[in-house]
Amino acid sequence: MKKEDSRMVSLSDETAVKQILVDTMFGLWNVINNLTRVQPGKRERYRVTIFGSARVAEDTVAYEEVRRMAKTLTEMGCDVVTGGGPGLMLAANEGAASADANSNASIGIRVDLPFEQEVNPFVQQVYEHGTFFTRLHHFVLASDAFVVTPGGIGTLLEAAMIWQLLQVRHIEGTPLIMIGKMWRDLADWARKNMTQGPIPLAHAKDIDIACCVKTADEAIDLLRKHHDAWLPKENKTKS
Repeated sequence: MKKEDSRMVSLSDETAVKQILVDTMFGLWNVINNLTRVQPGKRERYRVTIFGSARVAEDTVAYEEVRRMAKTLTEMGCDVVTGGGPGLMLAANEGAASADANSNASIGIRVDLPFEQEVNPFVQQVYEHGTFFTRLHHFVLASDAFVVTPGGIGTLLEAAMIWQLLQVRHIEGTPLIMIGKMWRDLADWARKNMTQGPIPLAHAKDIDIACCVKTADEAIDLLRKHHDAWLPKENKTKS
């Protein structure tokens, strides 16, 4: 272990002061990295995070399908986690809350943005973050499965981070399910441009990590199987 330098440094010595600040910042990152090794124990309820656009209106097929999927998952005994905002996040929280109004099955993990609304009214349990970095890590810690619905750059960021963590096995055995043509097109693009060129940039198995499906019902079927396998043996016997 590196021995700390305990000598006093004058504020007039700018070079030495800057070095102390740099060393301290890296020391803080080491503390944070060490803390991230601590993983939560198995929860009583299976948690599904649903990523999706904040811009999708309530009178759309996409909104209704996400709401219906979240309601079905909650009826299965799952918690539903979203970013806590409007659009498809609202749809998912609404569906979860409608299935179980007396629990904390509908969860929102928010980030402080100057242009976005407050947490949506269907969130029963909310967490607030000041940065995307800590918020994204919270999604990882809080989730047993991830579902990606239609979305923009923010949804792409969330999906790509989970995809990469699964690729490098920082998380394992966690489904990443992407619903809709736009995500199938993305996977096809990645397969063509990353695995089939003169210099392979990824393995084919890396692209296959993301399970692309056409409908919410297909996603529900996959999650039901994973949820059943996740349940303790005594719960399976009772059911």
